[in-house]
Amino acid sequence: MADQQNTINTNKWIDNYADYLFNYAISRVNDSNLAKDLVQETFFAGLKSAKNFQGKSTERTWLVSILKRKIIDYYRKINSKKGKAEVRMNFYESGENEGDWLEERVPQSWDNASEKSIETEELRNQLEICIDNLPEKYAMVFRLKTIQEFETEEICKELDITASNLWVIIHRARTQLRKCMEDNWFNN
Repeated sequence: MADQQNTINTNKWIDNYADYLFNYAISRVNDSNLAKDLVQETFFAGLKSAKNFQGKSTERTWLVSILKRKIIDYYRKINSKKGKAEVRMNFYESGENEGDWLEERVPQSWDNASEKSIETEELRNQLEICIDNLPEKYAMVFRLKTIQEFETEEICKELDITASNLWVIIHRARTQLRKCMEDNWFNN
């Protein structure tokens, strides 16, 4: 028990982890004030449960796991405010592709030159603008699945949606992102 007390030092959390946790949060919620709030909630939750820290991971890893839960809780809260009904909008509203969402029709990756270009700040900024222009639920699910790499089952459970609904949302988000990027980046 004395060893566990030596492995955690709550007095140094802000100095040691605040920037890292903020950067982690901002990349997942894309809102500076919200990211700050989530980090603050993470520190508060960590303080409340510090006695339960077992030293099986580093303090930073432990705090990140708390922050991940806070982010999921935030997205779950947004989802519950909007109701639990599945999204029924079709990206293709008419024509032969009406209602399409099959995984094999997901837009394919851009060529290697474009993949290399994604490292540029301008492209990242444009991609973020395109994600921000998605419907809120699309952006939320896209970030959780594609950027944060949460498991399908975990997202479905937290947002109370079916796996097929998740893939519909992912397909529509990817299709809209591709169009946005083609219109605003690749065709400029």
